[in-house]
Amino acid sequence: MNKFHTFTGLVAPLDRANVDTDAIIPKQFLKSIKRSGFGQNLFDEWRYLDHGEPGMDSSKRKLNPEFVLNQPRYQGAEILLARANFGCGSSREHAPWSLQDYGFRVIIAPSFADIFFNNCFKIGLLPIIFDSGTVDYLFDAVKTIDDYQLTVDLQNQAVTTPKNEVFNFDVDAFRKHCLLNGLDEIGLTLQHAEKIKQFEQKRRNEQPWLFA
Repeated sequence: MNKFHTFTGLVAPLDRANVDTDAIIPKQFLKSIKRSGFGQNLFDEWRYLDHGEPGMDSSKRKLNPEFVLNQPRYQGAEILLARANFGCGSSREHAPWSLQDYGFRVIIAPSFADIFFNNCFKIGLLPIIFDSGTVDYLFDAVKTIDDYQLTVDLQNQAVTTPKNEVFNFDVDAFRKHCLLNGLDEIGLTLQHAEKIKQFEQKRRNEQPWLFA
């Protein structure tokens, strides 16, 4: 998992509440346990005018010009601004995978579904919760100002606007540590690799019949 550093990114506004995981990545694409390759099918039913299936060449599909991510001004966005209860529905890990594979590094919303929220941290995607008033303010700014960018500083738990307005957010200390140091669950375990090796060797010496 990559370390999460301070960065400035373009914001894309998804002005819909209760966006569920089937909308984020439809069920027919859940045929791989790899974390890559899902970005092309992110919000598939909204991004394209045809029905998508695995193996289709997305570059040849007809885009929905009304969908926000297809608008030229939001190309290359790394921050997704969303409404309440983002990521509700089934608990598929593919939802945050597809968002990250598309290029998003941060999602800002008034609230998230619990399982989706937890899954984001496991892959280095940062979900930020702001109150509804702050989210409304950001939506107004993004829609009225071209190339609207925010600076996200995880160390200081702050989001800064182009006007130097600072909005602070809460994040669990352990999750923050993991993001800053690029540690997923496997990385955390490997930090204790030597102790694990010593334990296994001791167990082998004391109970050799288990390893026969």
